[in-house]
Amino acid sequence: MAVLVARQGRELQRYSASTGGRIVVGCIPYRIREREGEEEIEVLVISSQKGHGMMFPKGGWEVDESMDEAARREALEEAGVRGDTEPVLGMWHYKSRRYHDQTYEGIMFPLHVTHELLQWPEMSSRKRTWATVQEVMEGCQHAWMREALQELVARHAKLQSAL
Repeated sequence: MAVLVARQGRELQRYSASTGGRIVVGCIPYRIREREGEEEIEVLVISSQKGHGMMFPKGGWEVDESMDEAARREALEEAGVRGDTEPVLGMWHYKSRRYHDQTYEGIMFPLHVTHELLQWPEMSSRKRTWATVQEVMEGCQHAWMREALQELVARHAKLQSAL
């Protein structure tokens, strides 16, 4: 059995030329469930390390990886899932809660979950929960993450209407 360890430190992080803040890459891990004859998106949310609220896996984009590799790494480290990334949902600017003078660029991908691990690097500091879109919209404290989720839902609806 291989031991997975989360990356730490900021020496490999990328910074935005426009804001000076970190470039943060994340994903919305999701799966499709059949409920009452209709497909429904369920998303995987995680708690912050301090245990407050729900959010999606995200973290710094490092110089030795592509953007989608960073999104998949964060999903593995923080939520213990693997999957396939899909085209970017968008980019948002947001203020850091820790460093109030910093504005970060956040880039989010959908991640169609294919494997849910029993053990993962941050399992002792984070909880993961499958939730409905409505539950996440009501419980996520980050407006930019809710907007990314709205984009994922809109894409899924567009695909369904094309079928």
